Order: sequence, then C-alpha cells, then structure tokens
Amino acid sequence: MSTNGRPSITKRNREQARRERAKEKSERRAQRAMEKQNRTNLPDGEDPDIAGIVPGPQPNPADE
Repeated sequence: MSTNGRPSITKRNREQARRERAKEKSERRAQRAMEKQNRTNLPDGEDPDIAGIVPGPQPNPADE
C-alpha cells in the first residue's frame, strides 16, 4: 500500500503559517522599538500613562 502524501502538505502549510506568525511578531517588536525611541523624554520618575493628570475633582464632561 502506498502512503497518503497529505500529511506532508499539511505539515508544510503549518510550518509556513508558523513562519508567517514569527515574521509578523518580529515586525511588531521592531515597531514597538521604534516607538520607544521616538517617545518624548519625560522627567525621571514620571509615569507616561498618567503624565499631565491633575489630582482632585475633575470637571464634569456634560458641562463642556
């Protein structure tokens, strides 16, 4: 009996998909690295997520 050639084709497709995902992941990493370099310099100790937020009561968005 001859063996079915299908498993090698599916394996090839699976490996190709894996390579594509790895390529996309490396592109995302490179993009994040570029964004990190282009980020404006904040003072030491200041969290970029909360930069510019003023503590205390906030204005009502309905009044604006």
